[in-house]
Amino acid sequence: MTTRRPTSPLHPYAGRFDVHATMPEQPVSREQILDELRQMSTEEDIKGDTGRVSGSIYSGDHDHYHFQVEAFGYFGHANVLQRDMYPSATKMEAEIIAMTADILHGDENTAGLVTSGGTESLVTAMLAYREWGRNTLGKARPQIIMPVTAHPAHSKAFHWFDIDAVIAPVDENQKVDLDFVRANINENTVALVGSAGTYPHGVIDPIPELGQIALEHGLGLHVDGCLGGWILAWAKDLGYEHTPFDLSVPGVTSISADTHKYGYALKGSSVLLFRPKELRREQYLLIDSWPGGAYASPGMGGSRSGGLISATWASLLSFGKAGYRAAAKDIFRTADEIRAAVVSHPELELVGDSLWNIAFTATKESQMDIFHVNDGLADLGWRMNGLQFPAALHFCVTRPNTRPGVTEDFARDLAKAVSYAQNPPNPMPRSGAMYGAGGAARPERDQLAKASADRLDAIHEVGPLS
Repeated sequence: MTTRRPTSPLHPYAGRFDVHATMPEQPVSREQILDELRQMSTEEDIKGDTGRVSGSIYSGDHDHYHFQVEAFGYFGHANVLQRDMYPSATKMEAEIIAMTADILHGDENTAGLVTSGGTESLVTAMLAYREWGRNTLGKARPQIIMPVTAHPAHSKAFHWFDIDAVIAPVDENQKVDLDFVRANINENTVALVGSAGTYPHGVIDPIPELGQIALEHGLGLHVDGCLGGWILAWAKDLGYEHTPFDLSVPGVTSISADTHKYGYALKGSSVLLFRPKELRREQYLLIDSWPGGAYASPGMGGSRSGGLISATWASLLSFGKAGYRAAAKDIFRTADEIRAAVVSHPELELVGDSLWNIAFTATKESQMDIFHVNDGLADLGWRMNGLQFPAALHFCVTRPNTRPGVTEDFARDLAKAVSYAQNPPNPMPRSGAMYGAGGAARPERDQLAKASADRLDAIHEVGPLS
């Protein structure tokens, strides 16, 4: 029999639904399974659907979700490794790559991969540069230079693939320090990294200048557009100027862009583009001595469901360029209104110059802790993202935030949160800077590793034991 267990913050359903600590002896009815899923999803979607969440939920359109789920269903069972059985995967995957290359100004020498998300796109790019450095440039210890603001998935690649990394500081505008980059190129450097835009502040690194440095030294340049690629692509069409960042920039040799963010596809979809095409081949794997047959793999994945490919393909086609421009217009307008609400408070100041990911902190003169502001907003139902170095918050604007009344509510509640922060009930705020935790409190540095590992353990457990 299944056991009912006490609830915990990570397991709120333990006292409500059966906890399956072991496989049930008898089948559970489909009706019961679907009812439990329906209850959980309906309740958990409420917060995101209100428009009071920064980032995380990019579409918010449940009709669009249902459309994609239908598209997923046609090929959810299909293993696209078997292209002789499912040639439709070649059509759809190639067209996803081609459409992404189109909006990011690729050319006939551009190739790509569809990956499971931003992390896979970034680690794949880093692996390609390691292999290119070893195989083409003859560098035994390839080195990559990236800004401190670049996504930690790059660091995951450096750790996994034994790549030497040089971490560049940023300037007062949170953009990579070009002088540092130039000064730290050496005989082992194979590639540079820039972001468009950065997760913390949404800023675009000086990609044209990084491109020139890359060309001067014969290096690769990866642009992490996982967050910004599918929203910044429409900015200039809508009258918003920004730093050039895509494959139109000389020196850019790869770029990643998550279709599951501002492409509004289901989670588990990203695109990685290479220019020249030959760079994609650097991370191919061929094993010709396996008894199971000659094995050739184009990327990290082996067996993959055709469902995500068909759903992503359907999402892109259902919007078209006109649909994406309209969504981007609403997002940039909303971001303008969020920015205006922030700068209306002399106690607050902006961090960076993002068009859609509005980062802000407390001024020194205010003597406020920005996380007290976050506490005040959280008490009023908002979920911001906490940042560090410097301590700040960001509001990454997505489609749910563009709904009528959201920005007016934010302006009103931000004023209340600032008042709260000026006279907080406790000197220490409840919240802090923890990625993926909605501004949850950050443990002290000496406790951070254990606390983080404990949490990662806990989210993989079925529930408390007593």
